[in-house]
Amino acid sequence: MIPIPKPQNPNSLADQFINFVEVVKILRSQCPWDKAQTKESIAHLMIEEVYEAVDAIEKNDNDDLSKELGDLLLHIVMHSIIAEETQSFSMMDVLKKIQDKMIKRHPHVFSDVQVDGQEEVLRNWEEIKMNEGQESALQGVPIALPALIRAERIQHKASRVGFDWERPEDMWVKVEEEFSEFKNELKNGTDQRKFDEFGDFLFSLVNAARFENIVPEMALQKTNNKFTKRFQYIEKRAMESGKSLKDMTLAEMDVFWDEAKLLE
Repeated sequence: MIPIPKPQNPNSLADQFINFVEVVKILRSQCPWDKAQTKESIAHLMIEEVYEAVDAIEKNDNDDLSKELGDLLLHIVMHSIIAEETQSFSMMDVLKKIQDKMIKRHPHVFSDVQVDGQEEVLRNWEEIKMNEGQESALQGVPIALPALIRAERIQHKASRVGFDWERPEDMWVKVEEEFSEFKNELKNGTDQRKFDEFGDFLFSLVNAARFENIVPEMALQKTNNKFTKRFQYIEKRAMESGKSLKDMTLAEMDVFWDEAKLLE
């Protein structure tokens, strides 16, 4: 049995962090599951933890959020310990690099650069990144991101260097244009053309959402949750009525759907 490590000062943030790192190191050396993990084997789990943290935010559940952020911290520490074992980098490297980056990219805070609002802060951020040797303004947007989030990040980064619509109304004209092209392909196009034009239409909608300060991923997730809640209400009411959804007409299901909407 390994003695449970205790922080020297339970009220010290530094001591608590050092103690947590020690706990994870012990697990890495003593637990069969933890010992067997690689950075590749736990990568997908880290993605899941991010989504669980976002879910807690959307539910406004601060107690759950504090737990989920702890799970994320566990992955950061675990990856750092795995890297230390192969002398790739250390936890210290992780901390130093993020601190150096934040200081360098906030010259309006840590230097004498003057800025006028958030937009200028973001433009400076992108300019600093390019001066650091980044070859493209779109560099750093992971291909593995969910498509809606990736589209938003691509458009956001392009806008930071001036590639953007000047007026929101012009963007909405573009949305209508893309929708018209998609509808035309539905009538006359090949399957590939329908596929391509639908993608263009979605991309334009994401861009329009950005102009309206709407986060597409969160908006769609909210609608997903709303639909799920209403559909499950239909299932519940059908069961109470002794019916199966397969045996009900759409009109009958719509009655329960409207009931669900009223309950909201």
